[in-house]
Amino acid sequence: MFYVYVLQNLVDNNLYTGFTEDLQKRITEHNAKKVMSTAKRVPLKLIYCECSLDKKDALHREKYLKTTYGKRYLKNRLKNYLEHS
Repeated sequence: MFYVYVLQNLVDNNLYTGFTEDLQKRITEHNAKKVMSTAKRVPLKLIYCECSLDKKDALHREKYLKTTYGKRYLKNRLKNYLEHS
């Protein structure tokens, strides 16, 4: 399985989108400051993920979710959660 995930910074509520084959390990790496792009943004909380059977599909989805339209999709998809966090 391949995962596209969204993490939320619990300090400023900013979102980070990523891709991995091992979701639990990757979240642990993020919170242990082993990922340069989020090292200064911990603690992080998993708030959304999607699974794909094909790696290319998951990478394509990650790329989309990082676009303006993808960010809009996520904010709409997570609207209730983001309003209450």
